[in-house]
Amino acid sequence: MPPSGGIFVAKEMMILAATRLIALHKNKGMTVAACLKNRTDYIENPDKTEQGQFVSSYACSALTADEEFMLSKRQYDLVNGRRQKSDVIAYQIRQSFRPGEITAEEANKVGYELAMRFTKGKYAFVVATHTDRQHIHNHVIFNSTALDGTRKFRDFFFSALAVQRLSDLICLEHQLSVIEKKPYRERQKRVLYPPKESNRDRLCGIIDTILAEKPGDYETFLQKLEQQGYEVKRGKYTAVKGKGQKRFIRFRTLGTGYGEDEIKAVLEGEAEHRPYQKQPLKEQPFQLLVDIQGKMAAGKSVGYKKWATKFNLKEMSKTLLFLQEQKISSADELQDRAAAATERYHAMGDSIKAAEARLTEIAVLKTHIINYAKTRPVYDAYRKSGYSKKFLEAHREKITLHKAAKAAFDEAGLQKLPKVKELDAEFAELLTKKKAAYPDYRKARNEMQELVRAQKNVERFFAGEKDTIEKAQTR
Repeated sequence: MPPSGGIFVAKEMMILAATRLIALHKNKGMTVAACLKNRTDYIENPDKTEQGQFVSSYACSALTADEEFMLSKRQYDLVNGRRQKSDVIAYQIRQSFRPGEITAEEANKVGYELAMRFTKGKYAFVVATHTDRQHIHNHVIFNSTALDGTRKFRDFFFSALAVQRLSDLICLEHQLSVIEKKPYRERQKRVLYPPKESNRDRLCGIIDTILAEKPGDYETFLQKLEQQGYEVKRGKYTAVKGKGQKRFIRFRTLGTGYGEDEIKAVLEGEAEHRPYQKQPLKEQPFQLLVDIQGKMAAGKSVGYKKWATKFNLKEMSKTLLFLQEQKISSADELQDRAAAATERYHAMGDSIKAAEARLTEIAVLKTHIINYAKTRPVYDAYRKSGYSKKFLEAHREKITLHKAAKAAFDEAGLQKLPKVKELDAEFAELLTKKKAAYPDYRKARNEMQELVRAQKNVERFFAGEKDTIEKAQTR
């Protein structure tokens, strides 16, 4: 939240006001002179400034400010022999104050002082104090071209921040309130947007509402969906499509509690419907630091370097908080923890893979055993026929299955075939263990990823610090 000179009330909420610097651009299809007139006319509106009582200016007349701004721009063209390439024609400063804390006359003087100290008297400006809102606020427009016509105002990288800090300083000098700076984690968003809702989430919510009304049967339930604007496709699988949707959504794809059989069971009183509670996604605590040197070598701009530097500082702060939560106090300890987590993750992965491989073996072996038993009478008859070619052609499929099963038994070295019931029991046990292991496996994977990410960030941070020190020593 940027600092400012006050707060104001809007829509029954206390909203922090910010002193802002805004570049005013030339509108498409309009001349520079027309744009300047529109901007100055707006801030000097008599209905907003007590009939012009609270309008002041520097190095120009408030009534003809737009024309005098244009004179400076024409002088610039003559002195430099070129027209400005930028479409920025002027700059505006907005400054607001706490309701009831300052008079309009005093606010105008504060705005004038802010404009004078910021422009250092080198640019003409107009200060208009608006009193049409609950909070008194200033609009300051200063020319983008200097008074002597030799230069343009340079909107440097931190110019907006400079205006905000200067405004705070002036407000404190006049014993006015300023916004207290809060730590990043304590700041609140100015606007809270409602969470996005997918078509499936919306459909689940409507189903919850309809089931709460307890319709008599499944058809009545579908009719209520149609009344909600959904197109219903009846058939083997019920599917619906809402307004603006391109595709139908089948009930059985909505998750537990929303399948056709589950909905019918609720309608018949055989089960209780439990609305689905969407679990919010776990926010990633931190991301990998950007390799700034590598990106710059690849041709990235200076602007990207500024962004990446700020990004790395933020993500490194998050990394340090993570290390504090994990009670990791050294790089060696971090390395050991990351190695142990990686080993644990891979061990659990190998165990799950071994279970999956055995499940596949059981399924294949079971198929061969069943095929062997079913085709054995045919193969015995084939053997008794003296391996007749005519018999083979008549029963090729079953004989091939029998031979494949026998070859699989020989390859596995089975002297005695296991019972199908025993294989089914082993399969069910392995499947249960595999499903039970997945939550711990995912947890181990997340722990490993976080520790490895933290390790890479620490290594990259210290590598960057080393490069900085070495460059400083060589100068």
